[in-house]
Amino acid sequence: MKAQVYSISGKPGGQIELPMIFQTPVRREVIKKAYINIESHKFQPKGTHPTAGMDVVARSNDPPTGQGTSRIAKIRGGGGGRQGQAGGVASVRGGRQAHPPNVAKTIHKKMNKKENRLALCSAIAATASGELVSARGHKTGPIESFPIVISDDIENVSKTSRLVQIIDALGLGQDVDRLRKRKARTGKAALRGRTKKTGKSILFVVKSTQNLARAAGSIPGIDVRSADELGVLDLAPGATIARLTIYSESAMMKIGQIKSAHLELMVTVQ
Repeated sequence: MKAQVYSISGKPGGQIELPMIFQTPVRREVIKKAYINIESHKFQPKGTHPTAGMDVVARSNDPPTGQGTSRIAKIRGGGGGRQGQAGGVASVRGGRQAHPPNVAKTIHKKMNKKENRLALCSAIAATASGELVSARGHKTGPIESFPIVISDDIENVSKTSRLVQIIDALGLGQDVDRLRKRKARTGKAALRGRTKKTGKSILFVVKSTQNLARAAGSIPGIDVRSADELGVLDLAPGATIARLTIYSESAMMKIGQIKSAHLELMVTVQ
């Protein structure tokens, strides 16, 4: 398999041989499992105060039987307030939780290494399908060859205005513009100050992010990742495959160095 290499002026140049990783079958279920696995590592541990719901003077009868009243603990007092009401135990008004959250609980998920690597390779391979990229909602414009590969000159771009010109030259400006037409959210999200949801546009995968990350920082929806740090969260936001991705030539060579058990099996079969 070969891919077209574009210059930063948007003109097609030579071709590049794609690594075998792009022949990986697209496994949606594996990608989703890996996404949930990695996303769970960001979960915030939470718990309750040790004495929550128990900061009351409540006792049950001693002995608990033969008093003509229920055995549940009642709030003591000299009159008024909540005197005589049940409290301090689970299942009563203002009482404690029966099984409250515990900060020591293990809430992150685990996944096999080979399965995790297969998900990464599958997510990379999905970016080589124009149909899947368009089905995700991206506006690909005049681009017909996928995956999109651009010359290494893109890594030297440090000005936002220059990056916008390159995106327009490739015919992908409409994909960035579509994020500006999103309607404001209503309901609970608006009440909590989350009326706008940015969304995802182009993902640049390069060898060095030093310059390009600075240029793309102020453009909504555009992310820049190095080939060494590329992950499922970048390639399949929300566990939805085939994000519009642009690779530099150097990044493509780094991706070709990814090792996976299924790639070794494919080489053996061939």
